[in-house]
Amino acid sequence: MQTDTKILFAAIAGHTNAGKSSLLNTLIGERIASVSPKPQTTRTRITGIRIIGQTQLVFTDTPGLHKSRTKLGDRMLEAAKEAVSDIDCVIFMQDCTKPWGEQEAAMLDSLAKQGTALIIVFNKIDLLKEKTALAPMLVEADERWHPKAIVPMSVTKDEGMSDLTEELLALAVPGPHYFPEDMLTDQPERVLAAEMVREQLLWLLDDEVPHGIAVVTEQFREREDKDILDISVTIFCERESHKRIIIGKHGDMIKKASTNARKRLEDFFRIKVNLQTWVKVKENWRNSDAMLRNFGLEET
Repeated sequence: MQTDTKILFAAIAGHTNAGKSSLLNTLIGERIASVSPKPQTTRTRITGIRIIGQTQLVFTDTPGLHKSRTKLGDRMLEAAKEAVSDIDCVIFMQDCTKPWGEQEAAMLDSLAKQGTALIIVFNKIDLLKEKTALAPMLVEADERWHPKAIVPMSVTKDEGMSDLTEELLALAVPGPHYFPEDMLTDQPERVLAAEMVREQLLWLLDDEVPHGIAVVTEQFREREDKDILDISVTIFCERESHKRIIIGKHGDMIKKASTNARKRLEDFFRIKVNLQTWVKVKENWRNSDAMLRNFGLEET
């Protein structure tokens, strides 16, 4: 006799650097979304899947809310807005050390008006100097948006995660599982590989350079005669000066990024990886419709 199954589709939204990708990775138990201290790390919608008992939880990580200055930024914002429409539940993450911004409040107003099931997560409680400082935000959120739940938490310290999971399971509805039981994400392996390389560059590079980088996987192939995965990626940047920074003196920067990325790739794919990286210049690619399509950043 088959046990009844349940399912929940939940989008993770909020301002850039609120901790959305870290939450997604923690919820599913695997690092599929790029995480870095840099704003706007996530550029597209990323789906993660987790099964708890008979319930399948399907999470969508969205690009963070921010002030756009490029066509890429515009598409990121559109992806975020589209992801929270026609969804079972929205997990809205707010950095509790910062006040509400206009974009966050506007999105929450819209979700509340639509009647979308809403869970507001106040992340980074471990950074609060005074815990009592959180109380006014909790009251305001409850009175203004009437969420299904409010969860104070620290993703990095694993505080509040069990509370959030319980709230999500309570919102699940009867239905068949949408994805295969062993599937963690809908992202193709080639995309995951490119994102793992970009993630390392985000950690290592400063100022404007990381935002002008796109990474494309040119080759992803396992050798027939050996347990080795050959991966070749091209790193695109917008200026010759950026290319020199990415490569670094005597190639030190690209070597360090490649080494770190290779270790991440080997941990994730559980196979020895031969990673080759190349750097090319494509001026102003973030404002080129053709280049955005070529890099897999299509319009939503």
